[in-house]
Amino acid sequence: MSAGQGNIPEKVIDSVLEHNDIVDTVSKYVHLAKQGKYMKGLCPFHSEKTPSFTVTPEKQIFYCYGCGKGGNSIKFMMEIETLSFPEAVKLMAEESHIEMPEIQGGAVTSSNPERERLLQAYEWTSKFFHYLLKNTEHGKPAMDYLRARGFSDKMIDQFQIGYAPESWNTLVQFLTKRSFDLEEMEKGGLLSTRSDGTGFIDRFRDRVMFPICDRTGRIIAFGGRVLGDAQPKYMNSPESKLFNKSRTLYNLHQAKSSIRKLRQIVLFEGYGDTIAAWEAGVHNGVATMGTSLTESHVSMMKTMADEILICFDGDRAGQSSAMKNIPLLESAGIRIKIAILSDGLDPDDFVRKYGSERFMSQIIEGAVSTTKFKLIYLKKNHILLEEDGKISYMKEVLPIIAALSSSTEREVYLRELSSEHHLSYESLKQDCNLIRQTMQKNMPDGDNFEDGWNNGRHKKGRIPAPTLLPAYHTAERRLLSLMLQDAEVAQYVGEHLGDAFNIDDHAAIAAYLYAYYAQGKHPDISRFMSSLHDDRLEKTLSSISMMDTPRDWNVQVLDDYIREVHKVPQQVHLDRKKEEMMSAERSGDFLRAAQIGSEIIALERQ
Repeated sequence: MSAGQGNIPEKVIDSVLEHNDIVDTVSKYVHLAKQGKYMKGLCPFHSEKTPSFTVTPEKQIFYCYGCGKGGNSIKFMMEIETLSFPEAVKLMAEESHIEMPEIQGGAVTSSNPERERLLQAYEWTSKFFHYLLKNTEHGKPAMDYLRARGFSDKMIDQFQIGYAPESWNTLVQFLTKRSFDLEEMEKGGLLSTRSDGTGFIDRFRDRVMFPICDRTGRIIAFGGRVLGDAQPKYMNSPESKLFNKSRTLYNLHQAKSSIRKLRQIVLFEGYGDTIAAWEAGVHNGVATMGTSLTESHVSMMKTMADEILICFDGDRAGQSSAMKNIPLLESAGIRIKIAILSDGLDPDDFVRKYGSERFMSQIIEGAVSTTKFKLIYLKKNHILLEEDGKISYMKEVLPIIAALSSSTEREVYLRELSSEHHLSYESLKQDCNLIRQTMQKNMPDGDNFEDGWNNGRHKKGRIPAPTLLPAYHTAERRLLSLMLQDAEVAQYVGEHLGDAFNIDDHAAIAAYLYAYYAQGKHPDISRFMSSLHDDRLEKTLSSISMMDTPRDWNVQVLDDYIREVHKVPQQVHLDRKKEEMMSAERSGDFLRAAQIGSEIIALERQ
């Protein structure tokens, strides 16, 4: 069994790969189109508009020519769901109804015991806080606050909301009794170090606690809302081994099945809004936990949905935040809608004031396009009753309409402006066309309005020329490609080259391959990949697997490749001899120089 496999038997891994076809697995996250013997789509791991993400059904692997990520279906699940190898296998086994063996108390061991201890501590801490909220006098003020905010007992239980008491050491004592290492707990974000450095105190005190889960539902952090006047009002766990704010969305574990069904995500600003909306019937809602939306968030959401509906607070700050997030989402090619909340209400307030039905019909179903939202948002900056205000408003909104690629869309918005502000439609259209002409003149060659490259690697839309590899490098890759397809080739290369590959990664892959075939296994790139458990080797192997190497081979072809590989150390030896000869000549030892010269001639003949 390979390191990193935890304690999962090989037959379970084989069964998981057999039951999880690479095309089916990837298609849940990426739209794939057939191209010859490959399937192609936009890479879910980096931003691109030209598909470079390739799936090979025949070999059961994926590979992205843009970012270099590759592997089998287990590796894809690890990357897309941010899971360890054992976690990915366990999840895929459960979904495929493959029986997982009862090992070590039924648990799949992780290759990272510290991480497992932290997960255990967070799980117990969450249960402890939930118990304190529901069953103690200490938790009563927090329970009163939640009830006043309209949280039902059902929601409090479902979202495992809890209460962290005012005391400085309640959690310290709880974790100490359960033999957790307090220093580890501090690093993991549950405790803080005392200011005098003599021990630890509870990080969260007198706060309503919202557990934050990863995609699989394990608690990895907390968000705490203070009950008193202390600052900050909201506080999240710090970043840790478990918690990365820029890759975590609140409630994704519960929302993901609904998101995949609807291909839409409703994005909120906080826990309360997400929970209130869930109770109102929005089961595809997630939140950014008060932090800014990041490119990682966007990449993650893009793998699951075609449309993002932003439902931020109705006040100036909330709408301004929505406005700021539009370019980031647009650059990723995601369709966007914006919910308009009246009277400065937040979603939570709206549900309480007007009820679930009105929230669903008016706010969620009544969400508008980004263009419409921008027109509404910018209106607030101008006094439209005055001529100057009207003119400056038109100067701001006409470039937004001019940038739209659809002439129908442009006409709809221009007619709306014309009617609302009593302006001539023809004049507005003329101004809009002038702005479009200026925009087109200023565009770099080859760019167009809404279809430019959105990828940092392609600043001008030019794909970098492929690097030409040295002959020996290509020869090593071709040998490995043939070895992956045929055990007989691997045996021949093993006898005539062994581990004498010049590139360390190639030598390591060859060593794994010799061992794989020695166990009597048949060629299967996807299964072989599961024995590596090394990101760099898997990346290299995925790239080699994509080579179009003919299956037919003969000994002469193999010998030519092997000779090319052997040339490198010989060339190094020859170069060293030439340096020695020049050194001897410089020091006046011409006899020694002549002897070395003879050796060089003999080496060159070889």
